[in-house]
Amino acid sequence: MSDNSPLYLVILAAGKGTRMKSNKAKVLHEVFYAPMVHHVLHATTALQAAQTIVIVGHQRELVENSLSDFPIESVVQEEQLGTGHAVLCAESAIKQMEGCVMILCGDTPLIQSATLQEMFAQHLSKNSTLTVMTTTLDNPTHYGRIISDNEGTVLSIVEEKDADYAQKKIQEINAGIYCIDTSFLFSHLKNIDTDNSQGEVYLTDIVSQAVSETLPVHKFVNPNSQDILGVNSRLELSRAHHELQMRRNVALMAEGVTMIGPETIQISPDSTLAKDVTIHPGVEISGYSTISSDCDIQAGAIMHNVTLGERCTINPYCCLTNCEIPDNSTIKPYSYKC
Repeated sequence: MSDNSPLYLVILAAGKGTRMKSNKAKVLHEVFYAPMVHHVLHATTALQAAQTIVIVGHQRELVENSLSDFPIESVVQEEQLGTGHAVLCAESAIKQMEGCVMILCGDTPLIQSATLQEMFAQHLSKNSTLTVMTTTLDNPTHYGRIISDNEGTVLSIVEEKDADYAQKKIQEINAGIYCIDTSFLFSHLKNIDTDNSQGEVYLTDIVSQAVSETLPVHKFVNPNSQDILGVNSRLELSRAHHELQMRRNVALMAEGVTMIGPETIQISPDSTLAKDVTIHPGVEISGYSTISSDCDIQAGAIMHNVTLGERCTINPYCCLTNCEIPDNSTIKPYSYKC
């Protein structure tokens, strides 16, 4: 495959997500200020794909409306008949049957851009027909297991519900992200049967098809297992939110912001903080806020779309919205401004 061959992205976002116990489509649940599918799309931006296709189904109009600012094409999966069937729905939107398709799930908001770039680069450098991202989990429950030979070569992927006792003890799991030769993918998806516990077309069966034809199949091992966390429950939603919150705070502290109790502090991705800002526990800064240097924001303050001048002191439990505070200001405790 040439480095100039087109890359297509297919993002699976059609499912209902029954374990969320919600009337809302799973991919629309917000994680750190944005629907989780938005985080996936942002992570793919640097790949500069020729085309991004999002497979929609459950509450498709709401999902499509949520994605209106993204340069994507949506394709409807009328019936949710499995991951393989979902990908097959994208075939009509693909402009050329060449290059590579990268397949991702819309419920993995922690995946990082650098990881996807590394995986795609490996796929090209090894001239792979298929590359699957894997990682290792202490508790692999709910994930498909990677079946390998003694040399570590991928042979197949077995879904949790179809795994036997020995296979369930395998800790290397399928992260649900693939790079697959475009023509191979769509020609072979049509050959996958539904002989499994779910009666669905499993995308994972494409691996054993490639192996049986002795085509080059490789795995990309992601050492950061938290990056592929699939959000299927409210507990996993909170874990994903906390991880993104801490990534943001770690980056801000590296840029010269002091945080006292960073695990309790939330700063939106669109807010800007200068160096030598000090933030105390329980603070939330959201929207498009701008905090200038040497400001001291004390415990429990909440600010949304606020511009602070230099050397301001925001005393505890203030609530500031859509306002501009001049240099050297001191805002009294419990103040409310909008």
